[in-house]
Amino acid sequence: MTEAPEPPREKRPQQVFTLLVEVGRKAGDGLPKGATGAGLLLYATGVDEAEAVREAVAVLKTADLSPLDVTGYGSLAEREAAGDEIDPEEHALMARALAENAVIVAQMEPFFGDARPEKD
Repeated sequence: MTEAPEPPREKRPQQVFTLLVEVGRKAGDGLPKGATGAGLLLYATGVDEAEAVREAVAVLKTADLSPLDVTGYGSLAEREAAGDEIDPEEHALMARALAENAVIVAQMEPFFGDARPEKD
C-alpha cells in the first residue's frame, strides 16, 4: 500500500511587521556609556508576526544586543486598517525590509533611568 503524496503547501507571502523591542545591557552592545538599555523601533519580515519576532530577536542577538521584551503593532495592512497614519519615510523603510527580507531598525532610544548620560 502506497501513501498518497502530500498536497503542496500554500506559500504564504512575507509581510512587514512593526515591532518595539526593549533591550538590556550586554558587553559589546554599543549602547552609550551609562545607558541601562534601549528601545528599538524596527520593521521585520515574516509570514506572520511570530516569525517576524523570532527573526528580529535572532538578528539583535547576533548584533550583541540582549532583547528583553517585544511588543508587536501588527502588519502594514493591519496598521492601515486600524487607521494608523504611516508617513512616506516609514513606508519606504517597510518596503526596504520587505524587498531585502530584512530587519530594519528605524529608531533607537537609549534608556538612562534617573541618571544623565555621561559625556565621553
